[in-house]
Amino acid sequence: MSKAVLSKKIRVSLSIIDKYIKEFISLGEIYPEQALNVNFFPPKPKKVYPPSQIFVEMKAVLPALIANLTVNKASVPALFDSYREICPNGYGYDTFRKRFATWHKSSNICLFAHKKVTVILDEDKALLNKWLEGNDLIAWRQATVITDSYNGVHVKKIAEKVQLSYPSILTYITKYNDGGLVNLKRKYGGANKHWVKSREEKKKNLMKLIHQSPQLYGINRSSWCLADLSLVYYDLYGVNVAPTSIALYFKQEGIAYRKAKVILTSPDPKFREKLDHIKSILSNLGPNERFFSIDEYGPFSIKMKPGWSYTESDHPKTVKQFQKSKGWAICTAALELSTNQVTHFYSRKKDTEEMIKLIDLLIIQYTSDKKLYISWDAASWHSSSKLKEYLQQINETADKNLNITPYVELSPLPTSAQFLNVIESVFSGLARAVMHNSNYQSVDECKMAITKYFDERNAYFKRFPKRAGKMIWRSELVKSVFDESNNCKDPLNTL
Repeated sequence: MSKAVLSKKIRVSLSIIDKYIKEFISLGEIYPEQALNVNFFPPKPKKVYPPSQIFVEMKAVLPALIANLTVNKASVPALFDSYREICPNGYGYDTFRKRFATWHKSSNICLFAHKKVTVILDEDKALLNKWLEGNDLIAWRQATVITDSYNGVHVKKIAEKVQLSYPSILTYITKYNDGGLVNLKRKYGGANKHWVKSREEKKKNLMKLIHQSPQLYGINRSSWCLADLSLVYYDLYGVNVAPTSIALYFKQEGIAYRKAKVILTSPDPKFREKLDHIKSILSNLGPNERFFSIDEYGPFSIKMKPGWSYTESDHPKTVKQFQKSKGWAICTAALELSTNQVTHFYSRKKDTEEMIKLIDLLIIQYTSDKKLYISWDAASWHSSSKLKEYLQQINETADKNLNITPYVELSPLPTSAQFLNVIESVFSGLARAVMHNSNYQSVDECKMAITKYFDERNAYFKRFPKRAGKMIWRSELVKSVFDESNNCKDPLNTL
């Protein structure tokens, strides 16, 4: 259809038709997907007005004004007076505030630009690079703030990068500008004197309280708890002290919540004298002298024993309270302290005859040595007259035979001092290894297990003499050495 025919049909002039055709062509170039959509109407373009001369002048002076500010942050009140001095015919305050917001949004100029780092010393660059590559978070933050500020990075981006507030970033920048990296070190001015005095006063008052009974303050308890101390402290002194603070004060004073326990003591009036004598022997023990710690293990019954073992959670192992014993035995043993070797045999009684039997066994085993020291507890059969006479005969024979057999000397432990008997620690390891959680079918089977334990132990200490008490023997209660602080007797070692 020609333009003339189209003009008559829709009753529009040719000039209007030409205008519509041009707009349609331009619309198809901009929105090709809407070319055939008769219901599409393009959005009206926004009118762009050329900036006024006053706005151009304001944009020209603002960067310099921000850079020369002496206040902490560039703001409208801080800039307006300087702006009017340069542009006396410029905007009023309200219009300036609106135009400044528009300009700042479009320019993205940092309002803290006047605070940025302007110079980085050459000697600081190497250290800053080291901080940037290191693992110290504070040093990395400081180095990042200084280098990014020097490179003109916006404070907002720096804050997002190092996860710090604007004041913290500006503090780093100001300190570096004023005194370099040395000025960035945290300076401790000491604790507040009033707070220190108050804390010490609280500690002093709390120490007074715990030395008094809670019943004096109407609390029906035999010992203090933290909550009661907090309440009573407030009633007495009118000051709130939290239970957690009380616990911290007690920890600083070396006070802890502990259960009272029964201590092991010896009533022997010559306790120190006997103990010093044994220490003197051990400290001066010669290469051909042996010191033995002797005791009896048992009597122990042969039946199912309780103990720790790996079992299914739903089927724990059980042991009957009343069982028929398969027999019983006693193991008499001697531990040589310098070599950690155990000599043992089994018996059916505890008396002087068994001690004589053990001494004969030791004399045969250690014939090449000059002297044997025997240390045991104050049991009656350890100090009988028959035993003393027998030892006297042995020593007389040793003198006549010119020390072909060793000389035997007794060094008994103080009365009721089984906790100093080192072999008790070995018995503890024996009980945990082969007795607990056991179910031997006969006395001989149990004896075989005990003998094998001692044989393996002796072989180990012959191979590793400097590692006594470690490795596979770590189940022993304490290290196999003579020490007055040791508690060799295992309270859980029930037969």
